[in-house]
Amino acid sequence: MTDITSADRIWRNARLATMDPAQPQPYGLLEAHALIVRDGRIRAVVPESELPANVLNCEDLGGRLITPGLIDCHTHLIFGGNRAQEWERRLNGVSYQQISAEGGGINSTVLATRNSSEAELLHSAQQRLQRLINEGVTTLEIKSGYGLDLATEEKMLRVAGELAQTAQVEISRTLLAAHATPPEYKERSDEYITLVCDTILPELWQKGVFEAVDVFCENVGFSPAQTERVFLAARASGIPVKGHVEQLSSLGGAELVSRYHGLSADHIEYLDAAGVEAMAASGTVAVLLPGAFYFLNETQKPPVEQLREHHVPMAIATDYNPGTSPFASLHLAMNMACVKFGLTPEEAWAGVTRHAAQALGRQQTHGQLAPGFVADFIVWDAQHPVEMVYEPGRNPLYQRIFRGEVSA
Repeated sequence: MTDITSADRIWRNARLATMDPAQPQPYGLLEAHALIVRDGRIRAVVPESELPANVLNCEDLGGRLITPGLIDCHTHLIFGGNRAQEWERRLNGVSYQQISAEGGGINSTVLATRNSSEAELLHSAQQRLQRLINEGVTTLEIKSGYGLDLATEEKMLRVAGELAQTAQVEISRTLLAAHATPPEYKERSDEYITLVCDTILPELWQKGVFEAVDVFCENVGFSPAQTERVFLAARASGIPVKGHVEQLSSLGGAELVSRYHGLSADHIEYLDAAGVEAMAASGTVAVLLPGAFYFLNETQKPPVEQLREHHVPMAIATDYNPGTSPFASLHLAMNMACVKFGLTPEEAWAGVTRHAAQALGRQQTHGQLAPGFVADFIVWDAQHPVEMVYEPGRNPLYQRIFRGEVSA
C-alpha cells in the first residue's frame, strides 16, 4: 500500500474473522492483517507486511481478534412493565390460561406500554440496549407490537428512532401491529386486521417511522389469510415483509412469507419441507430464536439439517421480550443455538453477522470485514471467535468501533 493518506485510520497487527464467504478459511480468518478505514467505511483489508512501519493514524492491536459488529436481527426491546412475577407464578403451577384470564400475558404488557410515557419507554429501553451494546452489537432490529393501536404503535417506533439518535448503534424499525388481537377487539380479529391494513400501516409508513412489516402468523396470533391481508397492504406500498411463523404449529406461514419474498421467517420450529424449499427459492432468511425455545421449555427444534441442505441462510437473534425471551445477550443466543439446535460455532457467527445483515436487507453493507462495507467492527481480547460462543458469561470486548470511530 502506497496511497495511504491522513484521511485513513488503520487497525493493524490483528487476526481478522472477516465472515467474508470469498475467504476460504473458516470464519474468513486472516492472520496478521490490517483494516484501513476512511469516512466510516472499510477501504481495504491488507496483510500486515504491506503496511509501512511508520504509518500514521494507526493502532497496533498486538494480535487481537477483530470481527464484524454483531447484529441482533429480531428484538422486542421497547415495552412497559415486566412479567417476572407471572413467570414465577407459572413455575409455581399457575397456568398461562389463568394468568391471561386475570389480565396477564401479552395484554398486561400492552396495558403497561400504553400507560407508559415516551420518556419512560426510552429510559427502560436504553438500559436494555446498553447490555447488547456492551457485548458488541452495532446493529439491531426493534419491533413494535405492544401498542396494538395507532397512537401506541407510533410511540414505540418513535422511541426506537430516539434510541438510534442517543446511542452509537444502527436500528432497523419494524411494524408489528399484527402481534396480537387487542382486548378491545376481542373476538373481532378480522376487524382489527382491517384497522392495521387501512389505518395503522399506511399512516405510520407515510410518517417514515418503520422500514418493514411483521405479522405473528400462528394459532394464537393471526391466520394465514389474515396475515396475507397485511402482506398485500404492505406490498401495495412497496414495504418489505417478514413473519413470526411456525413457532407453535405448522400453518404454512413460511411459504406465505416466501411468496411475498419476505426478508425472514422467524422461529420456524415447526417448519416443514415445503416451507424450507419455498424459503430457499425466495432467498428468505431463517431466523432462529433459541432463547424463546429454551424459556418456554419447548422440544420441537427447527429443521437445521434441511436448512443446511437447501442452503437457506440461518440467522440468530435474542428475541428479547418480556414474555418468552428476557435475554439481552446475543452471546448467550449463539451458545443456545449451538447447544440446543446443533449449529456449529462458525454457523452461529454467520448468524449474527452476515446472515443477520441479510435478514435486515443490509447484506451489501453490513456483517463482513470487506472493502466497501460499513466500518462497524469489534476488537476482542481473544484469539478465536469460538471463545465468545463457548463462554457466554465472559465478555472479552476490547474495543467497539461504530462507523469507523471508537465507541464507548
